[in-house]
Amino acid sequence: MIWTLELAAFLDDAPWPATKDELIEYAERIGAPFEVIENLKEIEDAEEIYEDITEIWPDYPTDEDYFFNEDEI
Repeated sequence: MIWTLELAAFLDDAPWPATKDELIEYAERIGAPFEVIENLKEIEDAEEIYEDITEIWPDYPTDEDYFFNEDEI
């Protein structure tokens, strides 16, 4: 399973929390690339409910990863 920011971005608006099957269905419905669907199919636990993309791809950057103070913007 290889994720990139570009691939993971297709799941930004997914209906979180979601199961593996729900995410696959969502990816197919929005026309996500083949690689996104294949990555989702490789998830082992089909019954687990995922709260967001970081539970699938822990290296997904979050707002906390950016080094700026929002108060200064």
